[in-house]
Amino acid sequence: MKNMSIKPDVAIVDYGLGNLFSIQQACMHSGLNTIITSSRRKIKSARSIILPGVGAFGDAMEALKRLDLISPLRDAAESGIPFLGICLGLQLLFTKSHEFGIHCGLDLISGNVKQLNSTQYMNRKLKVPQVGWNRIKVPKGSQFKWSETILNGIEPGTFMYFVHSYSVVPEDSSTVLTITDYGDFRFCSGIKYNNIYGLQFHPEKSGLEGLKIYTNFRNIINSNRSGD
Repeated sequence: MKNMSIKPDVAIVDYGLGNLFSIQQACMHSGLNTIITSSRRKIKSARSIILPGVGAFGDAMEALKRLDLISPLRDAAESGIPFLGICLGLQLLFTKSHEFGIHCGLDLISGNVKQLNSTQYMNRKLKVPQVGWNRIKVPKGSQFKWSETILNGIEPGTFMYFVHSYSVVPEDSSTVLTITDYGDFRFCSGIKYNNIYGLQFHPEKSGLEGLKIYTNFRNIINSNRSGD
């Protein structure tokens, strides 16, 4: 008889501001058993967490407070299980955001969320938000080898799909996994801090290269299993 209480590989957090089903499809394509949930209990029992998000930082934190999910998310991240924030989900990992006022985040990573600066490219002003394809690159002096991270098999300079008006500014530059240039403005587009990853771009919208990230996340989850 099957054990119906088997832990899901991934809890995709549903707080009303994420493209949940495209993320779930990408996970399933990579062989991951997923659950979309706003349940504290299910989040606590999952082997890993994906925190998605599209929208305003303040609205997202209010939704997480209303659903009483802030403590479970902090506990999950601090427990050492694989934790992935995507787009707004990356930004929520930080201390505070300056989007439409100042709002406190989950404070799992020290730093701020600030608006993309007015940018120029070949004497042409670029629009904010950035919507479309852009390259992810290796920061100068990075401590990370992509082959040992969630970006295994992805070449520096690969195009990923972005939709955002704000970007993260970590206090500790050694946590920066990828950088991206938007016109004359360079920003952090990916982070790694212990068991926590965050990506400003949408891997589930980034074609075959983006799907590699979910396969890598599956491998990270599998290597983190403790025989449960």
